[in-house]
Amino acid sequence: MMSNSFFNFKQFSISQDKSAFKVGTDGVLLGAYADVKNATQILDIGSGTGLIAIMLAQRCEAEITAIEPDYESYIQTCENVALCRWDKRIKIIHTNLQNFKHESRKFDLIVSNPPFFNDSLKNPDARKSAARHNDSLSSADLLEGASKLLDEDGRLQVIMPYIEGNILIAEASGYSLFCNSILKIKPSPTAEIRRLIMSFSRARNKAAESFLTIEHGKRHEFTEEYIVLTKDFYLKF
Repeated sequence: MMSNSFFNFKQFSISQDKSAFKVGTDGVLLGAYADVKNATQILDIGSGTGLIAIMLAQRCEAEITAIEPDYESYIQTCENVALCRWDKRIKIIHTNLQNFKHESRKFDLIVSNPPFFNDSLKNPDARKSAARHNDSLSSADLLEGASKLLDEDGRLQVIMPYIEGNILIAEASGYSLFCNSILKIKPSPTAEIRRLIMSFSRARNKAAESFLTIEHGKRHEFTEEYIVLTKDFYLKF
């Protein structure tokens, strides 16, 4: 997580002084890993700073819709998108998923780095609390919204902590969405799996598993696989 008011990437910069949700490794991972192949319409649920929407715009030619319920974060997304070279393909809407209405065709790809702490102690700052807890976007809200908005052959890709991710996989079948692939992410070789990037679709296929380790034993000594995944974005690679 970065505490600076801005974060520079190779082809764009992200200001984060207004957004309740700052630039972090989770967002970068999802933005770099999400399967954009053949996607023409993408929805980013909970845009925060606009990071993931901008990363996906850099990676493909799709039209991208980013929705954000927190007003200050919505303004931040608008500012960051306006300054990037792909702004004509990114539409930002101030709304939550529950009230989002999409009048045109459905989405080939839906991505989200959702709030995920169910029972942990909440931040006294209401906006920061909403960004990190699922009161404003429960797993049921996410799955119900995705099931309505996904194209028949579309994909939902989500990054979550290990426990919450496995719960989401179990719940998804109730919305006719099934996990087809899981990327299991560890911060270091000896650490436990901390994050999952899951891909859901309407197809009942056996989930393919893959693994990613971010660092070698020492901090900031990144693995080759992590460098390859993020090298188009991070200045340090």
